[in-house]
Amino acid sequence: MTEASRGGLRFANPQSAIANLQSYFGLRVVILGMARQGLATARFFLKHGVQVTISDLQTTEQLAASCADLAEYAAAHAPGGAAALRFALGGHPLTLLDATDLLCLSGGVSPAIPIAQMAVARGIPLSNDGQLTLRHCSAPILGITGSAGKTTTTTLVGLMLEAAGFTVHVGGNIGTPLLDRLEAIGPGDKVVMELSSFQLELFDRSPAIAGLLNITPNHLDRHPSMSHYAAAKSNILRFQGPGDSCMLNADDAYTGPWLASGRCRIAAGEGQEAVYFPLQATRLGFTLVDEVTAGAFLRGDVLIWRRPGLSDVEICRIREVRLRGRHNLANILAACCLAGAAGAAADAMRQVAITFGGVEHRLEIVRQRAGVLWINDSIATAPERTAAALRSFTEPIILLAGGRDKHLPWDECTALMHQRCRHVVLFGEAAGLIAEALAQHAAAAPVPTTRCADLTGAVAAAAAVAQSGDVVLLAPGGTSFDAYEDFAARGQHFRALVEALP
Repeated sequence: MTEASRGGLRFANPQSAIANLQSYFGLRVVILGMARQGLATARFFLKHGVQVTISDLQTTEQLAASCADLAEYAAAHAPGGAAALRFALGGHPLTLLDATDLLCLSGGVSPAIPIAQMAVARGIPLSNDGQLTLRHCSAPILGITGSAGKTTTTTLVGLMLEAAGFTVHVGGNIGTPLLDRLEAIGPGDKVVMELSSFQLELFDRSPAIAGLLNITPNHLDRHPSMSHYAAAKSNILRFQGPGDSCMLNADDAYTGPWLASGRCRIAAGEGQEAVYFPLQATRLGFTLVDEVTAGAFLRGDVLIWRRPGLSDVEICRIREVRLRGRHNLANILAACCLAGAAGAAADAMRQVAITFGGVEHRLEIVRQRAGVLWINDSIATAPERTAAALRSFTEPIILLAGGRDKHLPWDECTALMHQRCRHVVLFGEAAGLIAEALAQHAAAAPVPTTRCADLTGAVAAAAAVAQSGDVVLLAPGGTSFDAYEDFAARGQHFRALVEALP
């Protein structure tokens, strides 16, 4: 292979069937990262006769269990047996590229690191598990991305399609990587894939049905600018054709103009040239404030699905929706658009809209204790998501906020804390930063604040000040990586701490 691309795997000879898995046999692939996506990518390639080297910054001792599991898989499934697998742990040495045809990145690995940049300079193509899934899935893929609401909307779409009678596979950035399940997917099945900006950054193709929920500041500890982040998100639309469908948020500052004009425009920013391309797919929109030509919207207190060229259909009334928060109404409207584009009928949409209670770690009810409702929204890893959680309750709120900052603005969120919170408990690395932002937006009567070293102390502090009728809300606004493997581990710890309260 001699041809490189901005993302994905390209063969010098286009007739080398990318869709033919036998074309991988004998290739040499390096995979960076031994987390969920990296391990799935390793299993995929080992099964198809590829010589795999998997590298991680952690040591052999730290990854002993994962190494043993992958070695056992290679011995059982790789045509070359265990000899087809090699580990390079404790770092990513540039020498890994000396005998490599392809470099694959797990979601947590940035294309800006030295070894990835060196691969591009040498003409070695980059890929990832999402790109490989798009290339080799036997059914068209419905892809969903956005700064907030991806997992909830992905789950809703999957449930709506199941309610409509389809065989459905949900995965990607949620649950089990779809790359592990390709053989179970039939041509008539429905595949719903959550995609992150990290995955999309490398894409050179787009799903047949693409949903872009919103683009707001997020992951600016990884992306050098909002332009860079928005450009990565836009790849879910960039390579669609006239026979495809795309869904955009009419209310979003980025995607609203794209929906109206049929053109994607992103100004240049640090690390990113200006982006412009026409949207060739059929456009659908969703909105909470107006109506759209085709898509879903609110008419008074009714959720409406408007089908192109057909009459409007009522899905349900707002009071029938179980999910809390106006942002979740938007997620349901988006899900109706996407499920409808994939073939679901209105009765399936309604069934899910009025019964779905939410995904764990997303405004999840943990416990009612002494009149106090404890809520786990550990997924709120950005200030905007914390603000959305605060707007979901009318009760007095005791907010637990903190974690690791993502270089995002806190001004709007901390101003809202003064309006909505009875008490704020700060914890983790970002506690001081949030405290400073709170002080800058203090009203005449600033919200009482407690600072704790960790989540254990924060739960104890919240329990000490909570009164009957309060909501204690874990909506940190920062990532979990100062103390936990991921937001789910943080949420699980929160649940355990709350359930242990006397």
